[in-house]
Amino acid sequence: MIEDEKLAMDESRRIAQHEAVKNEMRQEVHAEIARNADRLGPAEREQADAVGEHLKRRAVREVAETEVEIDRARGLARVSQVIDYIFYLIYGIITLEIVLDLLGARESNAFKNFVDTIAAPLVAPFQGLLVDPARGRFQLKLSYIVALVVYFLLHLAINGLLRLLAHRKTAI
Repeated sequence: MIEDEKLAMDESRRIAQHEAVKNEMRQEVHAEIARNADRLGPAEREQADAVGEHLKRRAVREVAETEVEIDRARGLARVSQVIDYIFYLIYGIITLEIVLDLLGARESNAFKNFVDTIAAPLVAPFQGLLVDPARGRFQLKLSYIVALVVYFLLHLAINGLLRLLAHRKTAI
């Protein structure tokens, strides 16, 4: 979430810089036009009007493009939040499974069976990856810890990709 806030702040800063540069250029152009307006002939006035219309259309197009980019970034930020939530659930389920096994929870307990059922598809690719040390009923599932690390790295990669897609491609 901190990254989403940083992205939003960065985007706001860029938009403000962009608008400041546009306003500065617009003021300079208007000042130049005002200084030279009295000295222009009909052909030059027509050319100045054409340039002014072109600049106006370009400014409107840039504002519209910026709005599209902002909307895209907001949508990707929402997707990132959903992905974060899903991964937090995965982390919680796997961590709960590790803690229950480490504390020696009874296999016949309904809650333990529920957690095992939910965690099974998440940890199945990692089962048997490492030897899990045990002492009696107490067991440290090292392969599940590896699963947590792999899911964490996958989470970082997905969020990095989303940030890459949401980030504006132009700098001001």
